[in-house]
Amino acid sequence: MENYTYIVRCSDGTLYTGWTNDLEKRIQSHNEGKGAKYTKTRTPVTLVYYETFPTKQEAMKREYAIKQMRRKEKEKLIDGRSV
Repeated sequence: MENYTYIVRCSDGTLYTGWTNDLEKRIQSHNEGKGAKYTKTRTPVTLVYYETFPTKQEAMKREYAIKQMRRKEKEKLIDGRSV
């Protein structure tokens, strides 16, 4: 089973980072207002970036690293530029 670290752009333009082992289902959950407290009032969300990992621990570690980034760095990541 693959694990994903992902970034979604919320309807208000903010970015949310998370991890999951079912990316399609997780994005659907976010858009149904069930995904996370943060995204609940910021739907719809759009998937703008993701990475795959073989383990949950690696995905969670990457999620933490991305959450520590400044917005400018996250935008570079999304645009495919090195951070």
